[in-house]
Amino acid sequence: MAEPTPRRNEPRLRPAPLLFEPAEAAADPEHFFDLESIDDPRELLARATELTQAFRAATDRAMEFQAMAAAQLADPRRFDRLTAADIAERAEWTEDYAKKMIEFGRDLQSGSEGTASTEPG
Repeated sequence: MAEPTPRRNEPRLRPAPLLFEPAEAAADPEHFFDLESIDDPRELLARATELTQAFRAATDRAMEFQAMAAAQLADPRRFDRLTAADIAERAEWTEDYAKKMIEFGRDLQSGSEGTASTEPG
């Protein structure tokens, strides 16, 4: 799983920007953010590392939004609330994982994240 999400009192990493890939480049299976055109291994390592960090940060952030959405959908105050099983089915998760994500989302929404990782297991 991804590395622990930074806590609210810690600054977020500012990863390298993900450059837009034109449709014709994205259609080429050998093309990946123009890495294949970099000849210098030092430059290639640096750019590939930047992309790795950017994707990790994006994954962590997207997971936080998933968790918050799951918590909102499961909120017992909603007349149209969903069960953990319903959320699991929609997100293609197991029901146990959906329960963890709902709790994680509630923690994020309440701002009660602890110092230990509360990221779902």
